[in-house]
Amino acid sequence: MFTPLAGRSVIVTGGSKGIGKGIARVFLRAGANVLLAARDSSALDGAASDLAKEGDGRVEILAADVSKVADCRRIAEAAVEQFGGVDVLCANAGIFPDTTLAAMSEEDVDNVLDCNVKGTIFMVQACLPALEASGHGRVVITSSITGPITGYPGWSHYGASKAAQLGFMRTASIELAPRKITVNAVLPGNIATEGLADMGEDYRRGMEAVIPQHRLGEVEDIGYAALFFATDEAAYITGQSLVIDGGQVLPESPAALEGI
Repeated sequence: MFTPLAGRSVIVTGGSKGIGKGIARVFLRAGANVLLAARDSSALDGAASDLAKEGDGRVEILAADVSKVADCRRIAEAAVEQFGGVDVLCANAGIFPDTTLAAMSEEDVDNVLDCNVKGTIFMVQACLPALEASGHGRVVITSSITGPITGYPGWSHYGASKAAQLGFMRTASIELAPRKITVNAVLPGNIATEGLADMGEDYRRGMEAVIPQHRLGEVEDIGYAALFFATDEAAYITGQSLVIDGGQVLPESPAALEGI
């Protein structure tokens, strides 16, 4: 049995949809108070409405852009104001535009790195005083299997950003250990999010065929992993990454799954 997280203060960036929303739902069900931060105000309103009855925790929202240092500070300050501090930062905000390397512009690269890498670094920095004051500060970064483990055409800038997050995690976890703050990462594989339906059933079936469990993950699967890293019982785990992909990265070729 894990120590309850009821009443703890959690920030989820990129929390208006997809994996971020799933992470928020899991923490709310655990009784935590959650601040959702994202750029789209209308999407935040919808997410807050959907999540309002999940568990006993409170959900608050703030429209902000993590690529801007001032907005990262506003997010941290809002959590302290609303909930009295910051116990857990789920640095989940990320973008993944599809652009081939040959066609990639400087702006394309800057946009991805600004959100995915700088947004992670500056959110952690903004939350440092509150995380240290918590006495059990937790940072959970949403990376990906793409970049650290696998590659995918059109996502070279995205893959670079996800690998960079893990490089940041390893040094940050050393620096922050004396402050009783842990820094870990979740690496999702193919997860069923709102945008998947737009890709069509053939696309989904193709994805499922290369996963040993023959199904996509749910957003809550990532939330449960983040919740574990946030527990008191995970206090001695830092600088680590956890792959959540149904075994997707295990087969050396599609032939390995034939007949399974």
